[in-house]
Amino acid sequence: MYKVLVMDGISDLGIQLLNDAADVTVDKKAGLSEDELIAIIADYDALMVRSQTKVTERIMAAASKLKVVGRAGVGVDNINLEAATQRGIVVINAPDGNTIATCELTFAMMMSVARSIPQAYKKTVGGEWDRKTFVGVELRNKVLGILGMGRIGSEVAKRAKVFGMEVIGYDPFLTEERAEKIGVKLGTVNEISAKADFITVHTPLTNETRHIIARPQFELMKKGVRIINCARGGIIDEMALVEAIESGTVAGAAFDVYEQEPPQADHPFLNNPKIIVTPHLGASTVEAQENVAIDVSEEVLHILRDEPFKNAVNMPPVPATVMNKLQPYFTLGEKLGQFIGQTTEGAVKEIVVSYAGELTGVDTTPLTRYIVKGVLSNQLEGVNIVNAMHLAKSRDVNVVIQQSSASKTFTNLVSVKLKTKNDEHLVAGTLLSGYGERIVQIDQYPVDIAPNGNLLLISHNDKPGIIGKVGTLLGNNDVNIATMQVGRKVIGGSAIMLLTTDKQTPKEVLQQLKQLPELIDVNELSL
Repeated sequence: MYKVLVMDGISDLGIQLLNDAADVTVDKKAGLSEDELIAIIADYDALMVRSQTKVTERIMAAASKLKVVGRAGVGVDNINLEAATQRGIVVINAPDGNTIATCELTFAMMMSVARSIPQAYKKTVGGEWDRKTFVGVELRNKVLGILGMGRIGSEVAKRAKVFGMEVIGYDPFLTEERAEKIGVKLGTVNEISAKADFITVHTPLTNETRHIIARPQFELMKKGVRIINCARGGIIDEMALVEAIESGTVAGAAFDVYEQEPPQADHPFLNNPKIIVTPHLGASTVEAQENVAIDVSEEVLHILRDEPFKNAVNMPPVPATVMNKLQPYFTLGEKLGQFIGQTTEGAVKEIVVSYAGELTGVDTTPLTRYIVKGVLSNQLEGVNIVNAMHLAKSRDVNVVIQQSSASKTFTNLVSVKLKTKNDEHLVAGTLLSGYGERIVQIDQYPVDIAPNGNLLLISHNDKPGIIGKVGTLLGNNDVNIATMQVGRKVIGGSAIMLLTTDKQTPKEVLQQLKQLPELIDVNELSL
């Protein structure tokens, strides 16, 4: 019989699955201190919490039987993941439970910003009967741009089509086939900025998506566009949005999330009559709170019964023999994934991972998870070594593993190839004694560089003076080059430069680089 301890007032409906299970006993407690929880946790196989209970290292140490901690929600800041991983305790969350709640809030915001409902309400209850000020627009026949076509973005698209809207979607993992299946047109961020009447964002906040809508995008927008953000603060440049409203480009905006929460009292959003604000209500529905508990209850049962599970946010135990063999490669694998993920454009259809040398014959599944995590983490939030394969599969990304008994040049070699509909790129790396992780090949070009820090990958034609021009431009803009590698196959043909820099290169400097003669492409990478 498994014993489950439920904390933080999680509803009975949310844990009904556990209560109905013949092999589970459920105890509900609330308001326990850390010491009180430590005194009883040794009796339990599973612990379910929301945000109030802090699952500390001391609690983990006392939990001798604990197999799983379930967080009835998304964030796991209140759970010590490292302590859980060290003790083989799986930590799971519920990323899907708030999908409909956030989707419906997005539509509420869209309707509100289209018809100025909060502003009209405020005037009416204040005694003013003002109909002329609040002439709105209809959603029908308008173009909706959606940045991020995951669970929530796809649900928004489905509802928008019922409203008679034309939908253009952007997502780095959205293929033409899937876009056609869900009835949306593919577009880039800039294409959506130029064409959309309404824009809503549903991406995670990563280095790639921070300020994905900023001044350059607002400059492309047509007059009267309306902006909605119920995803994450920071995806849209807040100050640039205020400027676009003041200039008349943006007719209105609705925000549920902010770069700093709660926003400061003097934040310009809070006193702008064209911006609707709410206090991060995306998941605040009765149904969402119950759904996350139901999702976690189901996964807790799977784990207790040694059945396949998903939504884990840490690493389950790996046999010591396998771990000892693979652990030195984990950082290399993740860096290779991050590298190739940042250099490949278009929706990824296939990830091909090749192992050569001393990794042959070893179950490389844990290492592959690190690689896939690295590929996906540039665009997706919450990717980890347990859910990476699941997330890839859910986005129709095929993962192929290849092994060969020997490497021509290196004792060990890990290669990662990404395939899109129209292109493919490869990066390979190795572990060198005394030097650690090294990238040794990019596409057909041999290189030798550590995959760390800020990198610039420059494709160019092999002409005299190109390297000097690049160095001079960076130096004139106070960007110091730490190392440089040049790769080429034929004199005078195509070539690459791979530079490490002491700081990130400003966007305006990247644009200047791209305008240099003989330069084909410039990618800034962060590892």
